[in-house]
Amino acid sequence: MEADVRRAQQSSGAQPEKGSLAPPWAGIPLQKGLSQRVRQHVNPLQAQYQQPASPPHWERVYRRLGQPFHLDIGSGSGRFLLRLAQEQPDWNFLGVEIRQPLVERANAWRDELGLDNVHFLFANINVSLRHLFAPGDLSRVTIQFPDPWFKKRHHKRRIVQPQLVADLALLLQPGSPVFLQSDVQEIAEEMVARFLEHPQFWDPCQGLIDYNPFGIPTEREWQCLQLGLPIYRYWLERR
Repeated sequence: MEADVRRAQQSSGAQPEKGSLAPPWAGIPLQKGLSQRVRQHVNPLQAQYQQPASPPHWERVYRRLGQPFHLDIGSGSGRFLLRLAQEQPDWNFLGVEIRQPLVERANAWRDELGLDNVHFLFANINVSLRHLFAPGDLSRVTIQFPDPWFKKRHHKRRIVQPQLVADLALLLQPGSPVFLQSDVQEIAEEMVARFLEHPQFWDPCQGLIDYNPFGIPTEREWQCLQLGLPIYRYWLERR
C-alpha cells in the first residue's frame, strides 16, 4: 500500500500544514466567476436529476485517451482536480458534480489554464456512473467531503450507496485505489463500511490514514486544516 500512496504523490506538492498562509491552488490565475447563485445542498432524488448524463466526446476533451482515468465524485469548485491535473499530466481526470454552475465555471477555468487532461461533467453520479464508463476504464477514484445529509430521512440522498459501490467495483481496474475523506466521522465510517461490504474492496491500511496522499486539499479540507478540525481519511483498494 505504501508504494501505491507514493505513486499518488508523484508530482504532487507536499501535504499542506495547519496554519499555512495560502492553499496550493491559490496561485492558479482563475478569472471567471459564477453567473448565478449556487445552492449549497442539492437533493439528488429530485426528478430533474434522474436522467443519466450523456458521456462527453472523449476524443475531443482529452488529448491522450490512453492515459489512466481518475474519477473525482462530487468535484465541487474543481480547484483540487485542476491542480492535480497540472501536477500529473500523465493522468486523465473527470470531475462529476451535481451543481451545474460549478461545472460550467470549472470547465471555463480549465480552458483558461489550457489543460487537456481534465474535464468536468454535470451529472447525478448515482444515476449516471454506469453510463459513462466501461468495465476496467477507471484507475483511481476520490470521494471527498460529500454532503452529510444529517437527518435520518435524508440518508438516502448520500452519495455512497450500495449500488454506487457495486458500479465502481465493475468499472475500476484491479488494484485501483479509492480515497475517501470527510470531516464528519459518521459519514467517513459509513462510506468505508459500504465499500468493505462489497467483496471486491479491502482496506490495506487497516483503518484511518493521517494525511492526504495527493498533497492537494479541497476547499473544505483546507478550511478544516486552518481551524484544526479532525479529518477522517481512508485509502481502500479494488481487489
